[in-house]
Amino acid sequence: MAVATQEFSANGLAGARIDAIAAATHTSKRMIYYYFGSKEGLYLAVLEEAYRSVRWVEGQLQLKDLPPMQALSSLVGFTFDHHQAHQDFIRLVMSENMQRGEYLSQSKLIQELNVSVIASIQELYLRGVDEGVFRAGLDPIDIHASISALSFFNVSNRYTFDLIFKRNGHSPKALAARRQSVIDMVMRFVCHTKTL
Repeated sequence: MAVATQEFSANGLAGARIDAIAAATHTSKRMIYYYFGSKEGLYLAVLEEAYRSVRWVEGQLQLKDLPPMQALSSLVGFTFDHHQAHQDFIRLVMSENMQRGEYLSQSKLIQELNVSVIASIQELYLRGVDEGVFRAGLDPIDIHASISALSFFNVSNRYTFDLIFKRNGHSPKALAARRQSVIDMVMRFVCHTKTL
């Protein structure tokens, strides 16, 4: 799966080569097709595993054990860090979006894999509303979309953004500052002004 992830994230579905995956894993195309049915079957398995992996690690954050503001800050920081450390995930998601979700729509698992993050956000958000630290009326899916968008952009647009603005946004100092900015933006969106 790791080799296939690298191949698909580097070349997309159309450009990925099963021959390259077979050679790097010391197996045969025939065995890959036996287990996954087709190149597209392997690609879908890679997508599902990428989402499964991020959701499993999120589950280890123990957000229920943290006060709401700390839980939200931890989730945002984790998402930012995950995307920086797993840039193949971002490229896979970009590739699948270029295909308008054609293969992910065939997954029987994808909704189930992603329910946990929305449930976690909803739980911590409602606790925060009850405690008076978060403003009411927000949608947990919208909160998730905002966290994802702010964290995703730093990887998906890193080369063009740095080139256009003649900067190095990926030095340790710049990444730490951007990470804190993303956390601050999400917290300002969700929190009552008086709690910041």
